[in-house]
Amino acid sequence: MEYQPQPDQAPKKNSNVIYFLIAVVVALLGTDVYLYTQKNKSDTKIVYQNDEKTRLQTELDSLEAQIEQVNSGRAKMTVAMQAKNDSLKAKIKVLRNELAKGKLTVAEISKAQEDIKQLRYFVTKYTADIEELKKQNVTLATERETLKNNLATVSEKATTLEKQNQELDTKVKVASALKVGSADVVAYKIKNSGKESDVTKAKQAQKIKVNFTVASNSVAEKGLHDIYVRIIDPTGNLITPPDAGTFNADSQDLQYTYKTAIDFKDDGSGYTIEWVNPMPFQKGTYTVLLYADGFTMGKTGITLK
Repeated sequence: MEYQPQPDQAPKKNSNVIYFLIAVVVALLGTDVYLYTQKNKSDTKIVYQNDEKTRLQTELDSLEAQIEQVNSGRAKMTVAMQAKNDSLKAKIKVLRNELAKGKLTVAEISKAQEDIKQLRYFVTKYTADIEELKKQNVTLATERETLKNNLATVSEKATTLEKQNQELDTKVKVASALKVGSADVVAYKIKNSGKESDVTKAKQAQKIKVNFTVASNSVAEKGLHDIYVRIIDPTGNLITPPDAGTFNADSQDLQYTYKTAIDFKDDGSGYTIEWVNPMPFQKGTYTVLLYADGFTMGKTGITLK
């Protein structure tokens, strides 16, 4: 019996090959799609990381600029604030170094984000502290200026009061100084018997007596007052003894001819000052000046023939 081949076997075999090829193509396409998707994800991840690094670096630039702007105010910082300032700058430098590295992992970027978030909080608080310090400095400066003005006003008032007190003191001294009410000078010669007689000729005169009263003065101190006498001869020279001293009157130092004292009682009493000329009297006018309590008391004189 002759063998006849089956017609269905060859087509079946071809069909299986086709299905296999289709499966292989589908698998390859799936692999390509997967690889393409993963590549896109990787590229997206890299782009994301690069963008995030740039954003973080920009934030660091902003924070550093903020710190510099705050410090440019030249507010005098406390030791604690200066330490905080140095700490913030150091932290920014560390973060810059971290971001300057190569590719960062998601975890590293996340940590950098958290660090910068905390850093921004501290910079904000530091800025607020500095601003508060500036306000306090302005307040202190205002108070200091006010105090300076007040001190200047007080000093000016004190100076004015001191000047007024000095003027008042001068007025009191002037008012309390003794003044001559009336005065005259008489020349005398001394006889052998010791008796005195008044004369008008220079060659006979040996001494003079200055008779005067003191004007009533309720302000003047009652009691002893020094009296300084200056006698000017007819030639205009001050007559002074060898041991003549000085005194101050009318704001100047003067030499005196004779010094004595009187007991002032403000009762209108008369006083006499005697002065013996150690030299012969000359013809002409002798001027007699009296001083008491730092001022001129009065003036009188005598003319001898």
